[in-house]
Amino acid sequence: MTVGRDGRIAALHTAARRRILVLDGSWGVMIQRQGLSEQDFRGQRFARHSHPLRGDNDLLCLTRPDIVSALHDAYFAAGADIAETNTFNATAISQSDYGLETAAVDINLAAASLARESADRWTAQTPDKPRFVAGAIGPLSRTLSMSSDVNDPGARQVTFDAVYAAYRDQARALHDGGVDLYLVETIFDTLNAKAAIKAILDLQDEGLKRLPIWISGTITDRSGRTLSGQTVEAFWNSVRHAKPFAIGFNCALGADLMRPHIAELSRIADTLVAAYPNAGLPNAFGEYDEEPRETAAHLDEWATSGLVNILGGCCGTTPEHIAAIARAVEGKTPRVIPERPPSMRLSGLEAFELA
Repeated sequence: MTVGRDGRIAALHTAARRRILVLDGSWGVMIQRQGLSEQDFRGQRFARHSHPLRGDNDLLCLTRPDIVSALHDAYFAAGADIAETNTFNATAISQSDYGLETAAVDINLAAASLARESADRWTAQTPDKPRFVAGAIGPLSRTLSMSSDVNDPGARQVTFDAVYAAYRDQARALHDGGVDLYLVETIFDTLNAKAAIKAILDLQDEGLKRLPIWISGTITDRSGRTLSGQTVEAFWNSVRHAKPFAIGFNCALGADLMRPHIAELSRIADTLVAAYPNAGLPNAFGEYDEEPRETAAHLDEWATSGLVNILGGCCGTTPEHIAAIARAVEGKTPRVIPERPPSMRLSGLEAFELA
């Protein structure tokens, strides 16, 4: 029996109350292992396209859907509960780097459909462990908060309206393709994220089915701030109006360096906390050396300490990493969401609370 989207969303909330959920791992590292050629990215549809396309991983949803489906299956087989769509750069703005602005909607529709088909197959095999699809909405290749010219602090390559429109088209296509929730991820510029959040909320206000929103920022270095300068608490205060299903961090750091930021978020966030760190920091060749057992050991400690509700992997993580994480957190009690007293909480680069 096919379960509709309302049933899947209800099952997602139920599962999150009962156990720590597991997200899939890196797509970049797994696609790189395929050794794909320019032709793989072009396929027949883009055979005569004017720009080089190798490296546009999202485009594979249209030109090599077999690879995308196989990766979804590999992560579900490893124990993932949630799959991200292969749409990290699937906006008109990011696809403009390849001259493919007009293909963005088709990429999102195809990506959501491929992930949905895989999730449904795995759910049918193990109904007691339903699989879910998160529509991945990445940070863009342009920023709203930071200047594009060191000599002109006010210079920007995009406007808020353009970013909003790009995200709106992506969110609509992911929704139409069948995702269960949105994942606004790898946020290093909070203003970009706020454009994505507004696009999602506006679509819902206009009658589109309301889906859970998962927001995942990026602490870029040991400063404990996003690239646009916000602290953990300031970032949370900036996006909590969206009433997200989950809030968390991913990318940039390995689990050892990410832990204090997740602990801080766990203390202040009155919703689920999620984390998917890199497999350590990259070596001199840009590769990730942290073994699955090492990553899993870190995340096992987070789970044991009651810090998290959802775990997964970012750059450098593989199905082997996800399998190790899934085994490590199996049976662990998910974090209890704290009740915080009402207060006026504001943010700039720093947080401000008026008791």
